[in-house]
Amino acid sequence: MSKKERRNYNKRYASELNFWRGMFQFIICKIFYMIRLKLIYKLEVEGRENIPKGNDYIVCANHLSTLDPPLIAAIMPRPVAFMAKKELFDIRFIRWWLDWLGAFAVDRETLAPSTIKTAVAVHESKWVLGLFPQGTRGEVGIIKGVGNGFAGVAKIAKCSILPIGVIGTEKATHIPFNGKVIVKIGKPISYSDNLDEVREKWIKSVEELTGFEYSDN
Repeated sequence: MSKKERRNYNKRYASELNFWRGMFQFIICKIFYMIRLKLIYKLEVEGRENIPKGNDYIVCANHLSTLDPPLIAAIMPRPVAFMAKKELFDIRFIRWWLDWLGAFAVDRETLAPSTIKTAVAVHESKWVLGLFPQGTRGEVGIIKGVGNGFAGVAKIAKCSILPIGVIGTEKATHIPFNGKVIVKIGKPISYSDNLDEVREKWIKSVEELTGFEYSDN
């Protein structure tokens, strides 16, 4: 894929997060994935009452498998525009799929201006922004690789952070009918100029939600 094509997926405008992409995500995640999650993986969701009524928040969950983004989109009341690593947009079908699901490309090493502009654009739409503070899939029982980028995005977009703990999706990806998928939604964390403090609050919340432990290694 050329650099020009790649740039097109680095940014989202509020107008792109429209009825048609919202409907596509609804059909794929809230119907097809939800049927799979309910019937095969015995999905349980706790803490729905903690989800804010508007869209002044960013969904921030721990990350165990490729099932996590559609899972979160399936349980949230609003469509979710996820950040996805830019390498995925090099694959034609996946690029089309992610584009229609409302995702956009990011460089996990740097917080680019286009990412900030997209965060603001999502806030201006009826969608909410979704990201994984760990940056990539982690190990079961451990929370690591958490930077301050998500806290910086929340500060600039003036959005609170909704912590979500995901348990069991690593089994659901590989072994159908084995185990259970549990999602626990915590209380929103207010954005702040102190990014380290916000990061620590998210880690503590997800530790409590999942029973996992944070590791600096």
